[in-house]
Amino acid sequence: MGQIIKRENIKEFVSKLRMSGKTVVVTNGCFDILHVGHVRYLQKSKSFGDYLIVMLNSDKSVKLIKGEDRPINNENNRAEVLCALSCVDFVVFFDENSPGSLIDEIKPDVYTKGADYTIETLPERDIIEKNGIKTEFIEFVQGQSTTNIINKIGNKE
Repeated sequence: MGQIIKRENIKEFVSKLRMSGKTVVVTNGCFDILHVGHVRYLQKSKSFGDYLIVMLNSDKSVKLIKGEDRPINNENNRAEVLCALSCVDFVVFFDENSPGSLIDEIKPDVYTKGADYTIETLPERDIIEKNGIKTEFIEFVQGQSTTNIINKIGNKE
């Protein structure tokens, strides 16, 4: 079972993981309504290392990106659901619209992102390259998205 790490403790925490010789993988997202696409994405992310840290958009961050109607589930509930997945070791919140500064603090071995991005289009590209972080792009499961789920629920009468 995963655990939530406070942002102010993450740098020291990851340093201890590294001292044990373990590989740290990070990914990020809102993970608002968890679906099979999320689960497969997280499982694949975990396959690149020993520990998977999910950098979770806080409620404030989700509102910045997705609008005032989101998130559907609050940050504590989203974090608890993620921590229940066997592939997720740790969750840390971030308030910004990009996890760039958090990636810079963690300095993971591997960063995973959806295949809708390329290294050229990653907002975090400069930080990734500066720190020599390996990046893996993961294909999406077609038709699986939180937005699709919300729209499907909204169209039910």
